[in-house]
Amino acid sequence: MVLCALLFVACESKKDKIGAAYTGPFEIVNDLVVKYSEQGNMKVYVKTPKSLTYQNETRVFPDSVNISFFDSLGTVVTTLRSDSGRYDRNADVYIVKGHVRVVKLDEHQILTTTELSWSPGTRKVFTDKPLTIVNTQSPEVTHAIGMDAEQDFSRIKLRKMTGKMVSKGI
Repeated sequence: MVLCALLFVACESKKDKIGAAYTGPFEIVNDLVVKYSEQGNMKVYVKTPKSLTYQNETRVFPDSVNISFFDSLGTVVTTLRSDSGRYDRNADVYIVKGHVRVVKLDEHQILTTTELSWSPGTRKVFTDKPLTIVNTQSPEVTHAIGMDAEQDFSRIKLRKMTGKMVSKGI
């Protein structure tokens, strides 16, 4: 009787020791390209070397993320590059991080920050992090904390301006 009880306990402890649940990615995609269009017109083009998708449907982009935003004529008006990114399925928001650099081609502006979010549902880009906007055709440099913008960066609203500098030429 004691021997049976001992065997029963031994089997139960083995049952509890069976491997831990896998928490890594269930999908790995190399050279990912995502295209967003509205009414047949390309609006956003996303390219990244690697995408990892997890059980909660969050996607992680561990390498550089490159995004092009298009106007109604199909012309690239703004480009974005970051060190990494992720897509939060629950919030329906893409978040890029690291050295984030946005170039507004028509306005000759370069926006830099450490984090930027884009909501495809609202077509808005936003951050609460410090940022800098440099005008490449003038000596103007703007510093702010936080911003909200249209997805193509056609309109940018700075939340808290921390300074505007105009450097004098030599």
